[in-house]
Amino acid sequence: MATLDLKGVKKTYPGGVAAVHGVDLEIADGELVVLVGPSGCGKSTLLRMIAGLESITEGTISIAGDVVNRKEPAERDIAMVFQNYALYPHMSVRGNLEYGLKNRGTPREDIDQRVAEAARILEITPFLDRKPRQLSGGQRQRVAMGRAIVRKPKAFLFDEPLSNLDAKLRGQMRIEIRRLQRTLGTTSVYVTHDQLEAMTLADRLVVMNAGRIEQVGKPIELYDRPASLFVAGFIGSPPMNLFEIDKLRSLPGAEALQTLPAGTGIVGVRPDTVALSQANGPSIKLTGTIELIEPVGGESHLYVRCEGINQIVTIVAQGRTGLTETSMLDFWLPQAGFHPFNIETGKRLA
Repeated sequence: MATLDLKGVKKTYPGGVAAVHGVDLEIADGELVVLVGPSGCGKSTLLRMIAGLESITEGTISIAGDVVNRKEPAERDIAMVFQNYALYPHMSVRGNLEYGLKNRGTPREDIDQRVAEAARILEITPFLDRKPRQLSGGQRQRVAMGRAIVRKPKAFLFDEPLSNLDAKLRGQMRIEIRRLQRTLGTTSVYVTHDQLEAMTLADRLVVMNAGRIEQVGKPIELYDRPASLFVAGFIGSPPMNLFEIDKLRSLPGAEALQTLPAGTGIVGVRPDTVALSQANGPSIKLTGTIELIEPVGGESHLYVRCEGINQIVTIVAQGRTGLTETSMLDFWLPQAGFHPFNIETGKRLA
């Protein structure tokens, strides 16, 4: 186990194309940190630089206090799990688990013990003599994780390992990965574009945008207090509703805006905060036509086109509302749920 420390890490490709801009990040021993962001934000590039699969243009990466910039991947004592499993198809599960240990000259007794232990933890003991083609996607991903576990590395790196699995299996594997990481206590960095995956797995979440870190913190902190418009729109499903202040000033209850900090140009409201009845305390009333209703189990997502502001507002309604599409709907934005942002900088104001 080990700490990971990134200082001023940059990656610029030939032609001056910058993929990562001066990232500073400290990851504690035993912590699971998730890098999340849209495609092209630099998260996978950053992970590959930690692994040694991409060179660093500028800055330093330290593992357990040791600067590894010039070390080959095999010298960094990390293990990486890829989205395509990267298993050897001609080898059995046992052979795949043993391969890296054999190459390192690990004694046979040690190999057998490590393989047996990894197979027990991941519940793949019955599959040790099968070939990868005889396994399901979830079983193959467990084998890929087992190959990482047997090495007993200082850190695990996960590069979108669940993206090839169906939704149900992804949910099951999220639980497995979290349980595994807690059991082993190994420092882990996990990359995904799926914010649900990120929110449920992370000890701390790192939201990236255009090669820069937008915000770092516990998942619930980023949900409750997004530091920028980008984080507000990216974290949360459905995403936060964002309103231009000037469009709200003429609506009933607009006096609720008076408590917002100076410079607020955008106010955000989470869909699950929007009220279908007069809220306690100051609130702004809107009226609109329901364009779409998405029933999602015990809740419904309503998409309402509002009069006056000509904008679609998303509402999360609990239970079965009895509402229908094309119906007119009154609803309220409670002052207690306001998130203020500067329209020019995109930064949170309070």
